[in-house]
Amino acid sequence: MNLTGNTILITGGGSGIGRALAEHLQQRDNQVILAGRRQSALDAVTAANPGMRSIVLDVADPAAIRSAALRLTGEFPALNVLVNNAGIMRPENLLKAATADAEAIVATNLLGPIRLAAVLLPHLIQQPSAAILNVSSGLAFVPLAYTPTYCATKAAIHSYTQSLRYQLQHTAIKVIEIVPPWVATELMGPTPADPRAMPLADFIAETMQLLSTDAEEICVERVLPLRRAAANGNEAGFFKTFNDAMSQRH
Repeated sequence: MNLTGNTILITGGGSGIGRALAEHLQQRDNQVILAGRRQSALDAVTAANPGMRSIVLDVADPAAIRSAALRLTGEFPALNVLVNNAGIMRPENLLKAATADAEAIVATNLLGPIRLAAVLLPHLIQQPSAAILNVSSGLAFVPLAYTPTYCATKAAIHSYTQSLRYQLQHTAIKVIEIVPPWVATELMGPTPADPRAMPLADFIAETMQLLSTDAEEICVERVLPLRRAAANGNEAGFFKTFNDAMSQRH
């Protein structure tokens, strides 16, 4: 992927991986536009990074997506890169009947990227070069049992990205999947530092290096045990060992 001279929309850009990607991409002479639900978080990032722009957007809201797409393509006609990064992760007890968390996770993590890609595709396909980057997770390949719907949406994003890439193979749009491991962010709210999480700075540095190649799937070294568990023939054993170890944390 060409990492300079783009106009890039990053959802979930107010914190964590989204913010870090935005700052590194801006440093490479890109116009970066952040999208997120919280105006205060967006304002903090743009204030710290002069020239960066932002738009309030809840990707779980189909009407808001349509409105934002019209505004963005009008204000930024050179928009050529979409980074579907926004996501929520919540623990769920499947012994309880409540599904509100599951429905919110599906709306944000799965329907949001699908809807946003669909509404922007007619614009992106007109660009000389373009890209759609979908952020999935190592948990798409080996789920963390206490966050079942999050893992399911990330598995679906992996599958969707493969199909999108195939359907767009004869266009100028590259389709790339970023597959993070456990990264030290506040995805599930403020939590004590855990040495098992990959430092955010390390993740972004390795990800940026991999993005500069022609790779379609961006897997840092730390995520490979999850990504390759099935291919290595030990998925069931890895699943149990992984979840037993993680249950000690929770």
